[in-house]
Amino acid sequence: MRIRATVAAVTGALALSAFVVPAAQAADGSSYTPADLAKAARAFHAASGKSAFSSSAADEPYTLDLTFSSVKVNNGKPIVVGTTNHVSVPVTYKVTHGADVDIHADDFFMDVDIYRGSFDSPTALQMGDDWPVCTDSSATVATCKGTIDIYPRDEFLGLTNADATTWKAEGYAVALNGQDPDTGDVTKIGYVAQDRVATTKLQRYSKLTVNASPEPVVKGKTITVTGKLSRANWDDHQYHGYTGQSVKLQYRKKSSSTYTTLKTITTNSTGNLKTTTKATADGYYRFSFAGTSTTPAVNAAGDYVDVK
Repeated sequence: MRIRATVAAVTGALALSAFVVPAAQAADGSSYTPADLAKAARAFHAASGKSAFSSSAADEPYTLDLTFSSVKVNNGKPIVVGTTNHVSVPVTYKVTHGADVDIHADDFFMDVDIYRGSFDSPTALQMGDDWPVCTDSSATVATCKGTIDIYPRDEFLGLTNADATTWKAEGYAVALNGQDPDTGDVTKIGYVAQDRVATTKLQRYSKLTVNASPEPVVKGKTITVTGKLSRANWDDHQYHGYTGQSVKLQYRKKSSSTYTTLKTITTNSTGNLKTTTKATADGYYRFSFAGTSTTPAVNAAGDYVDVK
């Protein structure tokens, strides 16, 4: 598991010493986490020509012969997160590397994470709990699968409402090649970072309810349909009504599997919905919300009304 606090400590302005790994960690790198290496990638990039592994501009890692391609976060779909639950989504990609790059070495580290803001100084960062698993398709090409793991109430990397936007993905790799980053020959360490390999959206989980009454009802009489559209608030970890949103009232007959739209109404100042319609036959009523850039589409479960 990653050390989430490690990343939080360096989110924002990064110093050259950001990658210096505590001496207590195993010499073979087995205890390095995605958090450790994520901050290394940004530290080196932010150094503007100086090494993230050394305070001397003359001592720099060499550029690792490795590129990322075909990166997909959550299969190209937005990442939808509520107020509490851990959300884990897949990240898949291909890496092409030089024949001398051993991506399966114990001290080789590689990952794809997502961020918003600038690469040098991200305003928010999310990554996987564990390192990716890579399968060789040739001596120089591998397909990899990892995750992005989001904990909306995390002490350090928790979400705020501002995070409901488009995020950028970057890939990085570090090959220590048997070198200790504190005391080894930094010029024998390989490093590469590839920015903007993909994008993804984070969205605030939405809920939609419906209730049609009276039940049963006489044919031709008025049915009142009420409900509420709400969405996750990442600032206070509650659900609040989503105001001023267009929502469709839909109906399907008992014998049908298809909903048809009866009318479109707008949520009020608390996200509530209320409208009326005439009872025609036994069937189901629901509200349907098409979604916005920050909030996913959602359909209420149909409420059955028996018409006499």
